[in-house]
Order: sequence, then C-alpha cells, then structure tokens
Amino acid sequence: MAMNILGIDFEEWYHPELIKDHVKNDQKIPKIFKGIDIILDLLNKHNISATFFVVGEILQHDPELIDKIISNDHEIAFHTMHHDRIDSPNFSNKFDDELKEFQKLTNDKSKGFRAPTFSLNEKSSFIIKMLEKYNYIYDSSIMPAKTSMYGNPNAEKKPYKITSENLENNSENGKLWEFPLMVTKLLGKQIPAAGGFYLRTLPLYMIKNAIKNYEKEHMPACFYVHSWELTPELMPRIPLSQKNNFITYHNIEKTLPKLDQLLSNFNFTSFQKYIDKNL
Repeated sequence: MAMNILGIDFEEWYHPELIKDHVKNDQKIPKIFKGIDIILDLLNKHNISATFFVVGEILQHDPELIDKIISNDHEIAFHTMHHDRIDSPNFSNKFDDELKEFQKLTNDKSKGFRAPTFSLNEKSSFIIKMLEKYNYIYDSSIMPAKTSMYGNPNAEKKPYKITSENLENNSENGKLWEFPLMVTKLLGKQIPAAGGFYLRTLPLYMIKNAIKNYEKEHMPACFYVHSWELTPELMPRIPLSQKNNFITYHNIEKTLPKLDQLLSNFNFTSFQKYIDKNL
C-alpha cells in the first residue's frame, strides 16, 4: 500500500513571510496555537500520524503543545525559532543556538527540519552540516520547482541523501535524508503541488493526480499545510498588496475541507514513521 507523508508547518499568524514585515513586535499576540485541537481532531478522524514542524517560540509561549502533539502519536520537528529565512543575512551566526534551544524545549525529540519558505539554497547550505552535528535524520526544505520566493528546479523528486555541497542529487556520503516536496506539471512547466497556496488554489483533481503519479513511481508524495490555513477563524487579515493578499489568504477557508478529502483518499504518515518502515 502506497504511503505518503504529511507535515504540518505549525506557525503563528504573524510568521508567514509576506505578513512578517507588516506586524510590529507589540502586535505579535499568539492566537493560532489555540487551534491545535482542530488540527488534531482532523488527523485523529483519519487515524493519521503527521509531523509537526514547529516554530520554536510557539513552544516557549505554550510548552504544553509538545505533549499534545506527541501524545496523539505525531512527531515534532524544527521550523527555526522565529520563522526566519535561513538564507537571510547572519542567520548562520544564530542557527547553532537555535538548534540547542529547540533541543532543550523538546527534550531532544526533534530529528527533522524544514526551512521557512523552503529557503534552502546555495546561500544556506551550511545548515545540512549543522543538522548532522545535532544528529538530525532528515530535512524537507527542497521544492523541485522554481517560484518567485523559492525553489530548486533541478532537484530530485524522490528522497535522497543530501550534503551541504550537493543539495539537488543523491550523495553516497550523505548522512541526512532529503524529502523534496511534491510537484506536478502544468502547461509543460513543473510547479509546486504539495500544499499551502497550491492546495488552496489548484483544483483538487490536479493534486489527486499528482499524488497518484508519485504512487505509480513508488515515491512518497510529501505534502504540507500551515496551521493558520487550517484555522482561518483565528487568522487576522493584515492589509497587504493585492498580490500578497491573494497568495496569503486566497481560498483559506477551503484548506481544511480540501485536506479532509485528500486524507480520505490517500494514506499519509509522519516522516519518522515513513523512514522506519521504508529507508
């Protein structure tokens, strides 16, 4: 039976890249963490284990989230401490401290990482060596398609061993598994189809077909969704440019019912469980 992988990028409403610069520090009052039960109920309904890529400062605010996630048979993984792009200036100077802090917060339970806004590229490839140093097992930050904000269009689509020197192809000496996000073809061009904005915007049949194509090729479809997309009732509407407003909020109320349908139609599990059974 084909098995796919589901990651929940657990972020606050002020973490998304297109919102971040429009919110002052004193306005950053957490809200999305209150929606954890909505997300857990959806996963429990389908008897699915998922991986929660959590922004560390959310756990500092609400440490009980860790027990809620783990006691419901889900995995906890790292999404940086403050949802900063890992290719931003000086990020390399603080990543070691962030890894240590998350290790403490989670009692060393995190073995997986995802870069905010899929910002793993040549500028930020140093993180692979650092993740190895902290005994991480996998990363899922590569999108094998090019968008205006991210992308490694030449990367492999199936899981492979990644190194700081080679982000896009399997390296025999690699220690860390890379799980690229699912892509599909539209009008001859490779585009993301793994969740987020694309889950909200693409017709559901396209995403279903993409998953079926991955299953035919015996590859796991790596899928993701943001916590704030699943809890739109908790998501404040920030004034943004027309384009950024569309990217951030378009069809947000359709995210949960669309994901519900996918979870009814396909088998998903967490990264760690997939690795334990298949790699």
